[in-house]
Amino acid sequence: MSDIQKIIVPDVGGDEVEVIELCVAVGDNIEADEGVVTVESDKASMDIPAPFEGEIVSLSVSVGDKIKEGDVIGEMKVANGDSADEGASEENASDESSKEDAPKQEAPKDESKSEAAPAASGSSEVIEVAVPDIGSDDEVDVIDVLVSVGDTIEKEDGLITLETDKATMDVPSTHVGTVKEVFISTGDKVKEGTVVIKLEVAGSGSSSSESASSDASSEASAPAAQESAKQESAPAASAGSETIEVAVPDIGEDGEVDVIDVLVSAGDTVEKEDGLITLETDKATMDVPSTHAGTIKEVFIKAGDKVKQGTLVVKLETSGGSSSSAAEKPAEAPKQEETKQDSQRDETQQGSQQEASQGRSPVPPAPEAKNTGKAHASPSVRRIAREFGVDLTQVNGSGPKNRILKEDVQAYVKAELAKPRTAAASGSAPVGDNVLQIVPVKPVDHSKFGEIEEQKLSRIQKISGPFLHRNWATIPHVTQFDEADITEVEEFRKEQNAYHAKIKSGLKITPLVFVMKAVAKALEKYEVFNSSLSDDGESLIIKKFINIGIAVETPGGLVVPVIRDVNKKGIEQLSQELIETSKKAREGKLKAADMQGGTFTISSLGGIGGTAFTPIVNAPEVAILGVSKSEMKPKWNGKEFEPRLMVPLSLSYDHRVIDGAVGARFSTEVAANLTDLRRIIL
Repeated sequence: MSDIQKIIVPDVGGDEVEVIELCVAVGDNIEADEGVVTVESDKASMDIPAPFEGEIVSLSVSVGDKIKEGDVIGEMKVANGDSADEGASEENASDESSKEDAPKQEAPKDESKSEAAPAASGSSEVIEVAVPDIGSDDEVDVIDVLVSVGDTIEKEDGLITLETDKATMDVPSTHVGTVKEVFISTGDKVKEGTVVIKLEVAGSGSSSSESASSDASSEASAPAAQESAKQESAPAASAGSETIEVAVPDIGEDGEVDVIDVLVSAGDTVEKEDGLITLETDKATMDVPSTHAGTIKEVFIKAGDKVKQGTLVVKLETSGGSSSSAAEKPAEAPKQEETKQDSQRDETQQGSQQEASQGRSPVPPAPEAKNTGKAHASPSVRRIAREFGVDLTQVNGSGPKNRILKEDVQAYVKAELAKPRTAAASGSAPVGDNVLQIVPVKPVDHSKFGEIEEQKLSRIQKISGPFLHRNWATIPHVTQFDEADITEVEEFRKEQNAYHAKIKSGLKITPLVFVMKAVAKALEKYEVFNSSLSDDGESLIIKKFINIGIAVETPGGLVVPVIRDVNKKGIEQLSQELIETSKKAREGKLKAADMQGGTFTISSLGGIGGTAFTPIVNAPEVAILGVSKSEMKPKWNGKEFEPRLMVPLSLSYDHRVIDGAVGARFSTEVAANLTDLRRIIL
């Protein structure tokens, strides 16, 4: 038989997530657990898997849609529907059984209370429901309490919502019943075994049940303590140091996953929650955090290894006594600690405001004000911070509970790059040891070494210098070098110039005009070169007009006037405009409008010399072409070497927008257009 089943979004660890890819199409036959769509949250990208094996009948979402837990994203025809249902039921039953067994093995003392089931129906009893294994040995934040006293709840209904460094999750009820007492409030910190509620459930002999629970707890207390000591290596009452083993926690995968980065080495000092290794699954990238603060004694993992839950990562030397004392604190201690952190956070914000009033930038806050707390960020955000060399303790978080988001890191980097760079007192290190800051040049008295003359920078140099610096520092440049055979083009140009000299038209055609037409034709074919990044960096703005800027040397410095609609004009018209524009530039008569609206820039040094150079992209454009002096070279025509006039081309482009292969194709297209002008009219 076959059955039509809906594909429903499971728990995706948050409110709404965005669909970024459709992995299947209607009519596809897929296996169970094969990805249907790929979604992205602020923490990770993941696949929504197919719950069954079968054929996709319909899809009700598209790329860009927002979905959440419980939404229907499509339907599929399930082969052998009855058996599949039976298998699913058996699997669910097995899962429920394993869920009830696992906590008893891992933490018998705590879970014996929450998992105590009534022996027989007939009367009610009150049980305690505690936090199960959440994949973290440390305390996590409670961001929402979902029930209150008197509520009637079903099994698996959410009680509280927790937020860890990896995900947001609900703590489910283990039984059906009525809530009698709630021990947790929003803002508290909890860990595995923390009692959440008291729940009245149907049963008989509550006293005997409690007695049985107490006996089970007593019998299991010794192995529980041993298991806890093995997993967390928490010192009982030692005042010295001890060596503990830190293993891979629950990562939501049954099989082994790849280690793509090792973040620590022997001898490193780490804080609690600092990343040790970075793992990559087929759904997300995540860090394995340190369970304690201490010194790395031995690392057992290297990049490229495969690990799973329980794999030993490092041996860590940590001071003793802290864990047991922390465990013995009363329930109010987390609230007091959070209040203390909130107070410190307020002091930090006040200090930032005071600095702003004194004329100093409040972004980022002073390092000493942030050192009192740790940075709260997801593994994906920590990875971005590492790539940019950002110290997360210097970043203000805008997420819930001051959590640092990707946008916060991006804003911090932009703010740092926009800051004026003043010389430090020592003149030899970045201010605040921030790797994003450029090391200032130490002041030197050059007159001590000989005669000097000081010349003021021109107005154009003062204006253009900071923009060139910004473009070079913020745009990842790649330069593609090539050369074009312009033998026939040069012969044609000389013929045309001789003709115009004969008729005394006053027009003189330069090689640069042919380069402009060749580039314009290539821009029509590769429109990504005729684009700009949007202000938020999330999209490309493709321009349907082709305006080419020409770098012109003037007595005051370099200027870039713009020739408009190059693709719509002929060689003679462009030559006339180029002559007039260059004259205005050298005479200082260019207006602001004459230098705006460019989509691509050409910088020609052909009249001076050189074989190649690296031009700087003129933002917000994404590419620039450098042209050097042409030279006669021997080229093989298949039978013999013959002299050909070759012109060097240097194409720089923004690697965020343009890949290397596309850059090479564009450069080759320009060269081909220059070699054979007939291509331009095709």
